[in-house]
Amino acid sequence: CLNIPACIPSERLCSTEDCIPGTGTYLRHGYIFASLAGYVLRKNEGEELPVISVVRETEAQLLPDVGAIVTCKVTSINPRFAKVHILYVGSTPLKDRFRGTIRREDVRATEKDKVETYKSFRPGDIVLAKVISLGDVQSNYLLTTAENELGVVVAHSEAGAQMVPISWCEMQCPRTHAKEFRKVARVQPEYLQA
Repeated sequence: CLNIPACIPSERLCSTEDCIPGTGTYLRHGYIFASLAGYVLRKNEGEELPVISVVRETEAQLLPDVGAIVTCKVTSINPRFAKVHILYVGSTPLKDRFRGTIRREDVRATEKDKVETYKSFRPGDIVLAKVISLGDVQSNYLLTTAENELGVVVAHSEAGAQMVPISWCEMQCPRTHAKEFRKVARVQPEYLQA
């Protein structure tokens, strides 16, 4: 589906020769008009012509794009990659669940051959990553943490406490003082949320 710019009520969108009217639109004199302020969506739904509809900003689907910084939660790890669910694009929460993969070679920029996934991430960790390629319905988005600002931002120890970063590769439990390996993000102020 193709997202095009925002529109306002009574704005003429197109001719009925080009599209079929959908939700948030009305017909008048052979043209389709917006009946509300929002975003214009054109979808091919098996018809000869695409269906044009208008959705409010909160209903518009934001998609992770190449180069976007995303916040994700690690769901599983194996020696080759970490699987994640993408929760936010920038500071915007996603309504739909998108899956991502951080491959071993995309964990950090240096000594890629020495990366051990289980020393970088654990299931449940919250990670800042960058999208490096788009997924489709069957596959995942490919993500990287190979920048200083990217990596684990929130992790809990085995004792259940939120750990504190002590270096770029270790976090410590404030309760037990046990140290665990992580690929720690040097978080920039704009990504810190109270």
